[in-house]
Amino acid sequence: MREIIDKRLRASQFRQRLATAMRDKGTSQSHLARVIGVDRSTISQLLKGTGARLPNAQVVGECAAALGVSADWLLSLSDRPESAADMLASTLKLTEAPRALVDQQIFDWHREAAGYKIRHVPAALPDMLKTQSMLEWEYSPHLGRTASQAVGASQDRLTWMRSSSSDYEIALPLHEMEGFVSATGYYAGLSRDLRLEQIDRFLELHEQFYPRLRVYLFDARRVFSSPVTIFGPLLAVLYVGRNYVAFRDSERVQAFTAHFDGLVREASITARGLSDHLQALRATIA
Repeated sequence: MREIIDKRLRASQFRQRLATAMRDKGTSQSHLARVIGVDRSTISQLLKGTGARLPNAQVVGECAAALGVSADWLLSLSDRPESAADMLASTLKLTEAPRALVDQQIFDWHREAAGYKIRHVPAALPDMLKTQSMLEWEYSPHLGRTASQAVGASQDRLTWMRSSSSDYEIALPLHEMEGFVSATGYYAGLSRDLRLEQIDRFLELHEQFYPRLRVYLFDARRVFSSPVTIFGPLLAVLYVGRNYVAFRDSERVQAFTAHFDGLVREASITARGLSDHLQALRATIA
């Protein structure tokens, strides 16, 4: 519930915030008066008055627009000085998502969140756990002749991500792993040897990094998730194909975190039980 502020206090805070905004903007009384179309004496009165009266809404709005702050902040209705457009621009960003291995933007987000827990729902099997053969099979159609070089360069970044101080939680739909094991759907044509090598890689990394790396398998018939990565409390990034949608406001980051935690609670295969499940899947391939 919003606190009710005494009229005199609100008027006093308006004068203080107007002066602060003018100072931060480097704006004089004369310049502000010209921009909003009033006399200089009007601005002087706004700054030096002592009563409980506030200027009319038009003057407040014009001052806010000229100084790049929100009218709500000037009137002590908000503690955020940014305008609504600026807040949206700072908390929501659309970034191109190239069809490649760990692209620079993803890598930069990982480095920014170093030390925080990273929660990840991948679009397919997680890149950071794949063998080089699996990466080449998956990305060669997109990377063309440079596939080997791209895979080699990306291995350095994947190695950094695996060895960073961040803990990783990965939630993956059961059907994704089942499709990979049976070489159906997206994984059609994947050779038996490549699948066995990849399962062994999963087992190796699970043993090496658990519990810093925890992988959960959830039943998509019970719970659903789009591909998303949550970089600690800093940001949540939704993958929509050609673009990433990045959210930095704490309310939405917390909402995505709660969503991911729900996937973990509903997981059919827990991180502790992953090794046994992978061994069983390997037996079906062998």
